[in-house]
Amino acid sequence: MNYHNKQFRSVNNTDNGEVSSETLFRYQQSGDIITASYEGGQIKQGNLIGKVNAQGQIEMRYQHLNQQMEFMTGRCVSTPEVLPNGKIRLHEKWQWTSGDCSEGESIIEEV
Repeated sequence: MNYHNKQFRSVNNTDNGEVSSETLFRYQQSGDIITASYEGGQIKQGNLIGKVNAQGQIEMRYQHLNQQMEFMTGRCVSTPEVLPNGKIRLHEKWQWTSGDCSEGESIIEEV
């Protein structure tokens, strides 16, 4: 699975998340290391770093500043699904490591 130069938008998120369809993720990949920047909606600016395994699953850590200028951090595991059109859909299970430390699930899709 190659995530290099792919862009993703959220299509579903639990209520305790800050990512929305206005948030754009820009992924880069070098070997088994993934990085991304993201912004839009409730997110002023964010970035993530992760590692991808042979099945394309990503284990990552993320951080961002929201519109209230609060630092937010978390961890996430993203499991890929290849759609019939060849685009990637990521099924994400995440947890805040700041704030209330709650858990959530989201789906982002390649644009």
